[in-house]
Amino acid sequence: MLSPPLPITDAAVQAGALAMRNVWRASELAISRDTTRPTGHATLDAELPGAGWPRSVLVELLVQQHGIGEMQLLKPALAALSARQRVALIQPPFLPNSMTCRAWRVDERSVYWVRPASSADALWAAEQMLKSGAFGAVVLWQSNVRPEALRRLNLAAQGTETWLWLVRPLAAASDPSPSPLRLALRPAFGGVSVDIIKRKGPHCEHPVFVTLNEIPAGRQPDNDHEAPAQRVFATAAARSAVPALV
Repeated sequence: MLSPPLPITDAAVQAGALAMRNVWRASELAISRDTTRPTGHATLDAELPGAGWPRSVLVELLVQQHGIGEMQLLKPALAALSARQRVALIQPPFLPNSMTCRAWRVDERSVYWVRPASSADALWAAEQMLKSGAFGAVVLWQSNVRPEALRRLNLAAQGTETWLWLVRPLAAASDPSPSPLRLALRPAFGGVSVDIIKRKGPHCEHPVFVTLNEIPAGRQPDNDHEAPAQRVFATAAARSAVPALV
């Protein structure tokens, strides 16, 4: 004999409704359960899962060229993080400087500039900084990164309380990557144009324009204009991160 159906209680209805809310559909922008930090740019936050930069994962910034505003895009997050945590810059393309730190309200005492001799050393340094738990943010610049190295970086970031950004050429946009968030950056008048090429949610059909106050409206950024804000970013004297990891 068949057993009579169990009565549907209010608790069961509520549990079912909660389960439905927890189901992510590919047509919807995901609601991140991980910690995120606002980018400081409302137009960009509106298009990102969790309305900000995700923590504990690899985030890729794919740039058409260095110095188009990528560091200004990160400036609000780095300024907030440096107030209470260390920030590591690994193999930046331009010479860091303390004056811009002060202008951007980034605590220069918290910024560690690391310039390894090779790409392999840079990747190793990034992994060790992530695993150490001594840094609130790591920004790594690389031209060529193998897929297995990307997986190692993403894996090292998981379980940490660190924000990790990898800056590499726009040509890498077609390469496979475990990163849950990949942004392609191009210069634009008065700011930067951001193509969200990968996110947890539907495909972003149109670029997001982000206004950057240090790029005058009506002028497209170039290396000469960007030099004061981009080439001189962190700290005048290079500091080794080794003591922080010991």
